[in-house]
Amino acid sequence: MYYKRLLIANRGEIAVRIIRTARLLGISTLVIYSDKDKDSDHVNLADEAYPLKGDDLISTYLNKEQIIRIAVENKADAIHPGYGFLAENPMFSDVCTQAGIDFVGPDAKSIELMGNKVNARKFAVKQNLPVLEGIVGDKEALLKQADQLQFPVLVKAAAGGGGKGMRIVRLIADLEEAITATSREAEKYFGDGEVLLERYIENPRHIEVQVLADKHGNAVHLFERECSIQRRFQKIIEEAPSVSVGPELRERMGQAAVRLTQALGYSNAGTIEFLMDENQEFYFLEMNTRIQVEHPVTEMITGIDLVEQQLAVSSGKKLAFTQNDICLNGHAIEARIYAEDPEHDFIPAPGDIEFYKEPIVTNTKLRVDSALSKACTIHPDFDPMISKLIVWDETRELAIDGLKQALSDYHIHGIENNIHFLKNLIGTGAFKQNQISTHFCKQNEKLLLDCMRNDQKSIDHALFHIAFSHYDLQISKPNNIWEEIGYWRNARKAFKLIQGEKTIEIVNYGDLTYVVDNKDYSFEKLNLNENCVEMIYEGKIYSFFISKNFSNEAHISCQGILMSLRRWSDSDNELYNESFEGGGNSSDKIIAPLPGKVVKLNVKEGDKIQKSDVLLILESMKMENSILAPFDAVVAEITIKEGEQVQSQMELIKLVEA
Repeated sequence: MYYKRLLIANRGEIAVRIIRTARLLGISTLVIYSDKDKDSDHVNLADEAYPLKGDDLISTYLNKEQIIRIAVENKADAIHPGYGFLAENPMFSDVCTQAGIDFVGPDAKSIELMGNKVNARKFAVKQNLPVLEGIVGDKEALLKQADQLQFPVLVKAAAGGGGKGMRIVRLIADLEEAITATSREAEKYFGDGEVLLERYIENPRHIEVQVLADKHGNAVHLFERECSIQRRFQKIIEEAPSVSVGPELRERMGQAAVRLTQALGYSNAGTIEFLMDENQEFYFLEMNTRIQVEHPVTEMITGIDLVEQQLAVSSGKKLAFTQNDICLNGHAIEARIYAEDPEHDFIPAPGDIEFYKEPIVTNTKLRVDSALSKACTIHPDFDPMISKLIVWDETRELAIDGLKQALSDYHIHGIENNIHFLKNLIGTGAFKQNQISTHFCKQNEKLLLDCMRNDQKSIDHALFHIAFSHYDLQISKPNNIWEEIGYWRNARKAFKLIQGEKTIEIVNYGDLTYVVDNKDYSFEKLNLNENCVEMIYEGKIYSFFISKNFSNEAHISCQGILMSLRRWSDSDNELYNESFEGGGNSSDKIIAPLPGKVVKLNVKEGDKIQKSDVLLILESMKMENSILAPFDAVVAEITIKEGEQVQSQMELIKLVEA
């Protein structure tokens, strides 16, 4: 028996993921939730759910005392922390132990040692693992040693991970600002502002090794994952195994990871992260003492449920297999679905999802790890990840094809997201040929955006217009059957649509014939099934998913492409005149691109600024976003202050052209 009652100290997709395995093992699940999560899927799926008092992360999901109290009062045997939040907090591990509750993770000593990058590096050196040279300290100490550094360098938080605060610095003149910003983020996210500078590898690969260890001294690795496709130093595509790692290198990396794990006296699941240069030399980065976001790709190629193993090890069981028992089978790829705008530097995009439809899972090759099943709100307080798509197949090529299809079948309306970006990324020749590094997205930014724009043209836009028109006609048909028959026999329905600045004229001649801007379209099939218009046009099958919001704007998606439309009305002439003569969005105003908190204001009224100067830093969805000056100017008025919470489209600063 593992446990009777498991409290999950997390939210979102990882909470749902843990519930899934616990249920298979006959374990009752208890979850916690803040007010913003009261309608979330993890709350609805668990056996029991308990509210957290408070309105921010510190007082809810990061509140150790409140979580332990809920666990004790409701007789939980164990607490699973998932990833993020308290998963790598040694004090939380200790508090669980003191309360007589098993912490499903390593002990506090292991978490503390590996949680600090400097101490972890020193420990890795003792175990004969290669590391990159670097220095650590506060801003003053680091700047004193700056002339000894070989640039470029990577600036990162000594006490954290997940890409938070990382910055590449190529010139010594830019070092102070980078250290200041990283230290600020490190203090906020990890409670420790200490900064690490290390030698920067120009085109590295990010390779990590999954390890499992029990409390009886047994440890194994479950091969490696390729995690090089990143944006903002955070992963968006992960693969297992890495096609860049051959059998001999795989063995060396695996042995190094197990050696460090056993020397640490570690138990539970963990991940050893390495950087690999173009000569296939690898260097220890850090150890993550928790389950990883990307753990499903390892599960898919080994057939081992990592959450089940975590629960087994935590409850005192020995590993049920040895290294020789673990086999590598096929190839798996994971794509992270984020609420963000790839066309604008992946800026987070919280807001209301109006329509949500995941690809249908029909076999064991496709897996969707998500906490959503319906329209909901993506809050700016939380990480922007919505879900994960995982595809397995016998070869990498087949897995890529499967993932591309799954992304085409994923529909999210109402907020910006990266589905279309990911679909085009995995379709590039460079990705297919494994010509990647951690800078792939940045180095191929123009190519990837061009691919997205070209893909937008792969389906005749008139088909989107017809799909919406057909939807609108069908849902507005008369209820009386005799009127309906007469309507369709004699109908010649003409109307206009608005797409951006363009007006489209459409005429409908019965069920299967439309004219769009004087071009005829005839269909073999055209019917509405709930909110999906299914059509066959020129022998090709299309499925268009349609939703409408309260502003009567429609969103139509097909094969990863999303379009917004609305019906034209008589008031549009007046609206257009106002909009295109300047309106209220003149370029002398700095507008908040998303909701968030002003963490730093770099200017004051009267300052002269140059184009691209950082005016302020806006924090949203656990990311800092720099707001830049659009031209040379003078700051005329500042309408916000540091620490203030602002809403999307709120005016922040007024400028006067210099």
